[in-house]
Amino acid sequence: MSLEKFADQVFNQDALDGMKILPDESIDLIVADPPYNLGKDYGNDSDKQESEAFLRWTAEWLNLAISKLKSNGSLYIFTTWRYSPEIFVFLKSKMLMLNEIIWDRKVPSMGGSTRRYSSVHDTIGFFAKSKDHYFDLDSIRIPYDEETKKARSRSIFVGKKWLEVGYNPKDLWSVSRLHRIHAEREDHPTQKPLEIVERMVRASCPENGVVLDPFAGTGTTAVACLLNNRRYITYELNTEYYELVLNRIKRKSSFFLEPPLPTNGDSKKQDNQMPLLF
Repeated sequence: MSLEKFADQVFNQDALDGMKILPDESIDLIVADPPYNLGKDYGNDSDKQESEAFLRWTAEWLNLAISKLKSNGSLYIFTTWRYSPEIFVFLKSKMLMLNEIIWDRKVPSMGGSTRRYSSVHDTIGFFAKSKDHYFDLDSIRIPYDEETKKARSRSIFVGKKWLEVGYNPKDLWSVSRLHRIHAEREDHPTQKPLEIVERMVRASCPENGVVLDPFAGTGTTAVACLLNNRRYITYELNTEYYELVLNRIKRKSSFFLEPPLPTNGDSKKQDNQMPLLF
């Protein structure tokens, strides 16, 4: 079965059912933000399992997802420190671990536990199927500021590519969580910032490649693909979130499409119409 049948679509179904019919070794990148099993309300009990059941379920969907990756494919998984040790050990038995990335959510220093340190980060595992995995460092380099460039003005640094194009992002990503007043924010309890997912998509999926997201949430992965000339396949079990994702894609797609040409002189009417993806 051709992957073209599934590309650039959001499916309102359980990812375990949907991924089963995808062609094996056809996906360039997986970006997964599954439930953390912390008791969040996603309109179902997916985040409220016993620990053993949660880890069995995690192993089940990961095994299926990994089978869909190309030989040079990669996987990013968002998780919490409470379960990352078990999940990473499992993944290391299947894939090559490249990084443990710490997402510093830039949470204000207010409140928190009085019996332990306050948790202000999420953990992201970065894994690949092989040492030959796709990784485009230049697409995600961070420019040096002018002060740094000036300090490196000695002759031994002149013409050095790394000084001009910027440095490799480190494994600590300080990106603010999305507050309710943020323009990007949708009505979802655990939405991830577009900035983070875009970095994953640009670095680990070639242009026109396909990104699989088993847990769409608010559709951030799909939007990152639209903005960066990648294709996507994503699943969302919750019908309300599914509709949210479709609407978000429609809003974003309208910025890339030309409005239809006026017909029969009715230019005012036509100018107010924007073609949508769905």
